[in-house]
Amino acid sequence: MAQRFGGRHSPGAGGADWAERKPSRAGARSNALFVAPVPLVFRAFGSDPTGLLLNLLAFGMLMAAAWLTREGLRAHEAYDARTVARRPALPRKILGAALTGLGLGTAGMVGGDLAAPVIFGVLGFGLHLLAFGPDPLSDKGAPGADAATSARVARAVDEAEAHLEEIRTVIDATRDKPLKARVESFIATARRLFRAVEQDPRDLRAARRWLGVYLLGARDATDKFATLYARNRDPAVRQDYIALLDDLEDGFARRTETMLLDDRQDMDIEIEVLRERLERESLAVAQTDRD
Repeated sequence: MAQRFGGRHSPGAGGADWAERKPSRAGARSNALFVAPVPLVFRAFGSDPTGLLLNLLAFGMLMAAAWLTREGLRAHEAYDARTVARRPALPRKILGAALTGLGLGTAGMVGGDLAAPVIFGVLGFGLHLLAFGPDPLSDKGAPGADAATSARVARAVDEAEAHLEEIRTVIDATRDKPLKARVESFIATARRLFRAVEQDPRDLRAARRWLGVYLLGARDATDKFATLYARNRDPAVRQDYIALLDDLEDGFARRTETMLLDDRQDMDIEIEVLRERLERESLAVAQTDRD
């Protein structure tokens, strides 16, 4: 009887990685923002020249607001997913709310009513913030770590995430779905190492080579693979690249496991020291009571 092969890197494998994923907040609500301004285009071409200009300006501002909001939601998700993170350099959702207010206010100027632009602008800004919330406005630090250590961890993880994103972008361009799934599995494994470093910044020194040198090498190898693979879709080139991903993923998994074991050993030592101290103090108290 024919039996379907199923392994670690088979299509459809890795269900745990998919189970850990959460639905993106940058979904239907943010996509609806791109649809809502479309009636302004039809309205513009049925208006006088002033109305044409105001409606098209409003349309442009609302589309820019929709794009900023979607990118802000994605940045907020990435921020929430990490234990140590820096606040976004650009508050995209707040800027999106401001552009929404300006866009609606501009559209309200078409009728010539002086109160309408102010009312639409304030309502647009306020309702946008209520619907999507503001951007993160503070950095998140590692538990028990000082600000400088948290900043080093955040910077190292940011650079590592940038390498992963570049790898994903290059592989997405190949339109090879099984290969894209294989890369996503590698990314999930690499991110488990990132989370371990964020939980215990003392591991940063041991993991720095993995977050920097190895991921940079993986990015460069991905660029070379994509160039070669685009020429004739050679299966041997693809298999060599998958073998590289296998080696990298195994290495990242082992590094993460080693760090977690080291943390457990450190905790066991601390517990043993604490027990000995408590026993000594108990004996000292008992001796004092006898005296």
